Amino acid sequence: MEALQAVKFEGRAAFVSTLRQALLQACAADISDLYCFDESLADWPWSDAELLAALTAWAKPHRRLHLLAAQYEDLRQRHPRFVRWRGLWGHCVQAMAYGPEALAAAGSRGGAVSIFAARKGEHAVSLRLFDKTLWRGAVSLETEEALTNCQWFDALAQRSSESFAVTTLGL
Repeated sequence: MEALQAVKFEGRAAFVSTLRQALLQACAADISDLYCFDESLADWPWSDAELLAALTAWAKPHRRLHLLAAQYEDLRQRHPRFVRWRGLWGHCVQAMAYGPEALAAAGSRGGAVSIFAARKGEHAVSLRLFDKTLWRGAVSLETEEALTNCQWFDALAQRSSESFAVTTLGL
């Protein structure tokens, strides 16, 4: 796999490909905490077989895939393979849902509508999507950028509630 570079990208295919590469590299680097923020996370490459295999190998004790979205219904409908994976590896997933007031209190994080961040020592990666119409965004390999994104994510998560249960109850 080619190493991810600090780049700007444009287009939905470039977003999905770059995000997939960032997730794969973070898993390969054994980064213990992966932070994923989006309104629904449905446009992310969760159904990719290679990514699910990498997440399975990554899912060890004390690892966390932090998900933060306004809602998870779109994710459930578009990525049944990931929903199944989440059921098996739920102990590694923390899924929170935020409301508009929580987002307003945490701030907009530079106008980003989607963020992936991970860091461990010298290894860091941040991907921010600024425009979902033209799918414009940027990748940073700066440790400070990843730290800032993780701290913003944490501030928003503290104002959010648990969501995306492993199982759904029905009568």
